[in-house]
Amino acid sequence: MHTRTLDGNAIARELREGLTRRIAALAASGVRPGLAVVQVGDHAASKVYLQNKIKACGEAGLHSEHIELPEAAGETALLGCIRILNNDTRIHGILVQLPLPRGFSVDRVLETIAPAKDVDGFHPTNVGLLVVGNPRFVPCTPLGVMKLLEHEGIALEGRHAVVVGRSNIVGKPMALLLLQKGATVTICNSRTPDLGAMTSQADILVVATGRPRLVTAGMVKPGAVVIDVGITRLADGKLAGDVDFQSVLGTASCITPVPGGVGPMTIAMLLENTVMSAERFSDTRGGA
Repeated sequence: MHTRTLDGNAIARELREGLTRRIAALAASGVRPGLAVVQVGDHAASKVYLQNKIKACGEAGLHSEHIELPEAAGETALLGCIRILNNDTRIHGILVQLPLPRGFSVDRVLETIAPAKDVDGFHPTNVGLLVVGNPRFVPCTPLGVMKLLEHEGIALEGRHAVVVGRSNIVGKPMALLLLQKGATVTICNSRTPDLGAMTSQADILVVATGRPRLVTAGMVKPGAVVIDVGITRLADGKLAGDVDFQSVLGTASCITPVPGGVGPMTIAMLLENTVMSAERFSDTRGGA
């Protein structure tokens, strides 16, 4: 079987080009979408992710602010910074880069972000809206996966989707989105007994555990669509996904590569959510 590689870079580029018309319309009403990204401490991987996000904002014509706080500033300083951004009319999206240093309450930090500016979709209010099927902001990675599947014309209704990973960032919202599109959804994690028995039933397999090359060819149903969300830098410096890409070739019908698959889609959805937030702000001003 020929396995088609799904090019997240190309799809994300197409989606970002589509945002330019919406950004131009906002500019005509005097609104420039603005995203603030807040980083606490000196987390090497976070710096790379943030640089990519900020670069994408500049290329799309968005206003972006990168706020760096030292770990020693503490949680109180971070919460104060978020409250200032909540009231800043130039900022339509607020992203606090995770993970936070030890001692910070992730729940308290996320709950402080104004739900209307929570472009990551992590605030409990936005999570609840997603659960009831009336989302305001959908977490960027699961949304990117759904846009990728839609772009490729991959049917979901009536198919069995297996999500490996139970995080609030990817696994849980991913399962909800697939369920809302009519898929039958099974959620597993790295501790599921006989994980391969579950994954080999999947028509659509989404893997997001952070364990490199966890899923091999024998765990994949012939003809399945495989979405690899994980990315890990190995000891030799190479990047690897949660799926053993080479071994799955010839078994899966489609697969996302790492890198170049889900990652670019995540950034495109961050821009999408920020533009959507700015559009809502423009509407409340009557477009003037």
